[in-house]
Amino acid sequence: MLMVSGTAHKFPMNETTAAPVVPVRREVNYSSLQRKAYNHMLRIDRLSAGYGGTDVIKNISFKVNENENLSIIGPNGCGKTTLLKTIANILPYRGDIDIDGIPVHNMKHRELSLKIALLSQLTGIYFPYSVYETVMMGRYLHIADKLFGRPSKQDQECVMRCLEAVHLTREKDRDITKLSGGQLQRVFLARTLAQEPEIILLDEPTNHLDLKYQIELIQYMKKWAAEGNCTVIGVLHDINLAMMLSDTVMVMKEGEIMAHGKTVDVITDSLLEQVYEIDVAQFMRESLKRWNR
Repeated sequence: MLMVSGTAHKFPMNETTAAPVVPVRREVNYSSLQRKAYNHMLRIDRLSAGYGGTDVIKNISFKVNENENLSIIGPNGCGKTTLLKTIANILPYRGDIDIDGIPVHNMKHRELSLKIALLSQLTGIYFPYSVYETVMMGRYLHIADKLFGRPSKQDQECVMRCLEAVHLTREKDRDITKLSGGQLQRVFLARTLAQEPEIILLDEPTNHLDLKYQIELIQYMKKWAAEGNCTVIGVLHDINLAMMLSDTVMVMKEGEIMAHGKTVDVITDSLLEQVYEIDVAQFMRESLKRWNR
């Protein structure tokens, strides 16, 4: 169980989590000049990870630039979620993960949590906090008064902005155990935004959302990133939403990268058929015909 609000047991692993950290190997003093000079916000090099001694992702390498979003698509079981958990330093791995030129394993907990946040697939909740209290937990690392946990006016304003972003201001005093799955997913997204990380990892963020909120969520995340707030890396099953989120896409199959680049270059009929083992383009064309009647 991971700490977001300062209490390690409040939320299960599969909700929004601040990334944990392996023990720091040594103190490294990186200057702001070094970070600014680094060309890539995120660099992954020869990354392998998995469960029980079996690799799920194998020798993965890619880079994400500042203010660049990345959509990751592929069939179930191809390693998309495992990749996000590994980037968030939740799983042990072999290879290198650098953020702003700094190896993740050399970062302290607070530094890493300000850099990166993971919004995982929703399954369950255990404690009856209000919507407002839950989102405020995302501000823990920013709250100056750690002893009494009193949020500042800036913290309160940030929480309200995040609630507005997901259309939940009217629900701010409701118990989260009384919310629908879609509302709860939006609460945890707001908590992720309140954390104000540089990189947000989204694992199927549109699960439990109806069509309206799926589109609005993707549009908002794209707008949020474009305004310079963060970089978004999203795992999505819906290819249309993946193309809406970013101009760059990574296609995975069996733990490896099949293609990575500009969406217009990567998303081809032949590649999708190879990856999903179905004529995806033809299916979409047939679906479109139903709307054109």
